[in-house]
Amino acid sequence: MEKAGSLDKGWRRLVQNPKKIFKSYLSEGMTALDVGCGPGFFTISLAEMVGKNGKVIATDIQQGMLDRVREKIKGTDLEQRLDLCLTPQDGLGVTEPVDFVLAFYVLHELPDIEKFLREIKSILKPNGHLFIAEPSFHVSKKEFSKTLQLIEQVGFTVAGHPRVWFSRTVLVQG
Repeated sequence: MEKAGSLDKGWRRLVQNPKKIFKSYLSEGMTALDVGCGPGFFTISLAEMVGKNGKVIATDIQQGMLDRVREKIKGTDLEQRLDLCLTPQDGLGVTEPVDFVLAFYVLHELPDIEKFLREIKSILKPNGHLFIAEPSFHVSKKEFSKTLQLIEQVGFTVAGHPRVWFSRTVLVQG
C-alpha cells in the first residue's frame, strides 16, 4: 500500500486519462465495476461519467485502499453513486449485474484468471464491456496472449485493443 500514492499522481492523468480512455464505453445511468480500484485513480472519473443516475462498485482486497477512496469522495455527491466493497480472497464478491467492468493492472495479480473471467461473465449485462489493461513492462506479449485465449474460452468476444500508454489492452463483450 505504500506505493499506492504513485498510482494516483497528476502526471498519470496525462498518459492514462480516464475520461479519454473510457468515454466510448460509459454513459449516464450505467453501472460500472472497478476491480482492484486501489486509491481510486479511475474510480472517481468512472463515477463522474455514469452521472447521478449511475453507479460504480469499487472493489479491492485492501481495506486501506477503499478508505482512501472514501476520504476522496467524502462530502461530495459521488458518495451516493459509489459502493466500496472489500473483495473476499476466494472471489469477486459482486453479484449485481453491471454494464462495464474495468480491470486495470489487476489480472496478473490474480491466482485464477479463468475463475475471475467466469465471475465477470456471470454479472456482465448483455452488450456490456470488460476493459482489461495490463502493464506492458510487467506482462509479456506471450502471457497476454494466454489471457486472450482464456477470454475466448470463457465465451467473451474481443471487441478491440484500445491504446493505453504502457499497457497491453483488450476490450471484450459478454
